[in-house]
Amino acid sequence: MQNKLVLGNWKMNGRLAANVALVQAMLADPDINRDGVGIAAPFPYLAQLGQLFAGSPLAVAAQDVSRYASDGAFTGESSAAMLADIGCRYVLIGHSERRQYFGENDACLRDKLQAAVAAGLVPVYCVGETLDERESGRFADVVAEQLKTLDAIAGQEYVVAYEPVWAIGTGRVASIEQIDAAHQLIRDRVLQCHGASASIRVLYGGSVKADNADAILSLASVGGALVGGASLEAKGFGKICQSAKKIL
Repeated sequence: MQNKLVLGNWKMNGRLAANVALVQAMLADPDINRDGVGIAAPFPYLAQLGQLFAGSPLAVAAQDVSRYASDGAFTGESSAAMLADIGCRYVLIGHSERRQYFGENDACLRDKLQAAVAAGLVPVYCVGETLDERESGRFADVVAEQLKTLDAIAGQEYVVAYEPVWAIGTGRVASIEQIDAAHQLIRDRVLQCHGASASIRVLYGGSVKADNADAILSLASVGGALVGGASLEAKGFGKICQSAKKIL
């Protein structure tokens, strides 16, 4: 019995002063300031976020992690152990923007997943299809192939986030029927491969906003939301978190 999980993804946004004002507004909202809510901030602000969240149940999440688990000569990288050291609980892995702009492939993502769980972080593994893959009828095959990477951490704690690429930052939202079908497919695939004891919490991440959160989060197959731009404004984010206060 648990509330649905809401993770805000600030992407490449934030400044020290603005972060303080936004977090203060979030902490003042009981719908946000509770278990089951977290924020993924850019690397430079993770330590600040941890300090601002001190004493609250809000979780700190990273937007990415190095595929290299050990300290060493990897300039520009941040290891899973470093993220754990500053208090991160979750880490996004395989976000569509990382796949698209930085060419992250299955081998890279497998290493990141293994590094994350080894350091005690909970990976939030993102899967989803492009518009071309959806319209050509390849959606199920594409997502099933992406989910195979989770075999590397079978038996460990993780979260899956379904993000139809064509509905991110476009203002388009998949229909309720499409969302439900996708989440059911993901849940079935995880259970098939990893057994009944596997984690099957699946978040929806495709232009989630205050005005569509109720409909999306009312679906039994949806275990929460990965929220992009709407997490940069406390009032709207609070409404999404309110919608998520449903018992799984």
